[in-house]
Amino acid sequence: MSRLPAQRMLLALLAASTLLAGCATQRSLYHWGNFTDQQYAYLKGDKGPEEEILELEKIREQAKASGQALPPGLQAHLGMLYGVTGRSDLFVANLEAERQQFPESGPYVDFLLKKKTPQ
Repeated sequence: MSRLPAQRMLLALLAASTLLAGCATQRSLYHWGNFTDQQYAYLKGDKGPEEEILELEKIREQAKASGQALPPGLQAHLGMLYGVTGRSDLFVANLEAERQQFPESGPYVDFLLKKKTPQ
């Protein structure tokens, strides 16, 4: 009878470690890359729009290569950057891509399209 509690303890530890290992290998739905760091650096003024566009396009390529979707907001942010640089076709295309991937962003995309008139 004295082995029973030890066996239960061992079984509980094995179950817990299996559960934790499963959590550690969970894949994200999205390929975030360093999007949040890039966005923060741009908003702080550490990077210009052209440099930010290059970084976000690199994240887009990495997501495509890994078969993962882009995270919420990346295409909208990229569209805004294209708008700032005067590329209105890419401004609209990226905002529409954001709306298509995340339909709940529709009202915000509509707002941006009405308010923002790229140079």
